[in-house]
Amino acid sequence: MKKIQVWLAAVLLAVGMALVAPGAASAEPYCGLVWGSLSKADPAMSQARVTNVRTGQHYCFDRLVIDLSGTVAGYNVRYVPQVTQGGSGFAVPLRGQAFLQVTVNSPAYDDTGSATYNPPDKNELSNVTGYQTFRQVAWAGSFEGYTDLGLGVRARLPFRVFTLEGPDAGTRLVVDVAHFW
Repeated sequence: MKKIQVWLAAVLLAVGMALVAPGAASAEPYCGLVWGSLSKADPAMSQARVTNVRTGQHYCFDRLVIDLSGTVAGYNVRYVPQVTQGGSGFAVPLRGQAFLQVTVNSPAYDDTGSATYNPPDKNELSNVTGYQTFRQVAWAGSFEGYTDLGLGVRARLPFRVFTLEGPDAGTRLVVDVAHFW
């Protein structure tokens, strides 16, 4: 009888350990994201005009959206030691531990030089208070057909860049920055 009790206790202990033991470590990337943090660019030029800048929060990333009046044709998004203004080269101060220079190969002015996007506060294009990754979105200017923005983030994290159709006849340049690696 004692052998059966010892055997039963051993089986119950083994089953109990299997239930509480941690599983194998997952090699899956955060939220399935495999974007990386290297520069992303398309050298084409566009006749579209920048008309708006906005941000949003998602479960796995924070999103920057740049609205254009026509088809997005080119961009350059990269981590830099310091974001600078086109033309002058002046530094754009940003909150955060890492900085993305977002360049859209489209102006923020029309053929007469009138602004198509004129932010009320060039230091805070969008309120990103409470965002997990974004720390600040700032205007870095529009010069000779290129529009620059500075994106301060909490760390050098993976990001992706892509375009979307709409609204109406316009398009959007989208920059998503992951919350984690």
